[in-house]
Amino acid sequence: MQILGYLRPDGRVGVRNHVLVLPVSYEVNAIAEQITRTVPEAVTFRNQHGVNQAGADLAQTLRVYEGFATHPNVYAVLILAWGHEPYDLHKLKAAARAAGKPAELLVLTEMGGVRRALREGIQWVSTQVEARAGVQRVEVPLASIILGTECGGSDACSGISGNPALGVVSDLLVEQGGTSILAETTELIGAEHLLAERAATPEIGRQILHIVQRLEENAMKMGVDIRGAQPSPGNMDGGITTIEEKSLGCIYKGGSTPVRQVVEYAERPTERGLVIMDTPGHDIEQMTGMVAGGAQVVIFTTGRGTPTGSPIAPCIKVATNSFTYHNMRDNIDFNAGVIIDGEATVAETGRRLFALMLEVLNGRETQAEKLGHREFGIYRVGQSL
Repeated sequence: MQILGYLRPDGRVGVRNHVLVLPVSYEVNAIAEQITRTVPEAVTFRNQHGVNQAGADLAQTLRVYEGFATHPNVYAVLILAWGHEPYDLHKLKAAARAAGKPAELLVLTEMGGVRRALREGIQWVSTQVEARAGVQRVEVPLASIILGTECGGSDACSGISGNPALGVVSDLLVEQGGTSILAETTELIGAEHLLAERAATPEIGRQILHIVQRLEENAMKMGVDIRGAQPSPGNMDGGITTIEEKSLGCIYKGGSTPVRQVVEYAERPTERGLVIMDTPGHDIEQMTGMVAGGAQVVIFTTGRGTPTGSPIAPCIKVATNSFTYHNMRDNIDFNAGVIIDGEATVAETGRRLFALMLEVLNGRETQAEKLGHREFGIYRVGQSL
């Protein structure tokens, strides 16, 4: 199956053609926002990270930055820095250029302050916005797509409507040679053995069990027994009673195919098929990790209407019940509540959602894109120094 996408010099396929202003520390957020207010065709996000980090925590942050700077949905990237970040900024620019992208680095302390950085940033971004018009969509295989799957603000319907329908989409994409990411390690607790049984190899099965055990051990260090805990207050208000109940509904997003790989947060899969990424359950941190790992599109099921998106990847919002679909119509793209209403089967609804995903891949805007939802957050694995 073919779609219309942007074929990048590194061979990857984009479904959007963004000029990204990438602030690598919170000190330059205001400059990034001023640039995109002046050149609204470009995109950016607010960043709370980038300094006072070290070790594995810093390495994870850098993996996210590189994932965004080299992402196939990005045509060009302007890297904005304060100048005292604890890493090699030129290496990040080189990675973007190695992926075939126009890339520039502006360092505030090397430019004498904000005014020059703002002036040169606006000029460079404006030039790239004009230049990207020369890149046209071409026919590319659907097999080049990585789908990020997510559920947030879940309710009692999520595990019997939206998530199973998304599982159908996952299976259809994998059937075409594509990749689907199942994440939210917190929400695998109590169902990890079922996924381990679906692992393509015994080693992958052991890795699935390992990431869940690691999460629980880290929580125990803070005095929290996740397995015996309740879900979030929003999930409980939606009718979910235990973390295990949440997990059994969550894993439906991964469909029924074998698990081909387990990857770390923001790590790009090297295998096609169903992949598990070790992320938290936090919606924005999870989505940021999957997109940094190369997901060109995200499908997000929600029972309570979570209004979030991504700076560079279209996010398709799926209501798991018809009340939320009609009540949050500004934010929702698709109603899986028809399954609960008895108007359609899971298989029928999944095929309709798959068709919508194809339209979005081909350029149709999602509600989150129309509303300018560009949330961003990195999963931290260490203390700030």
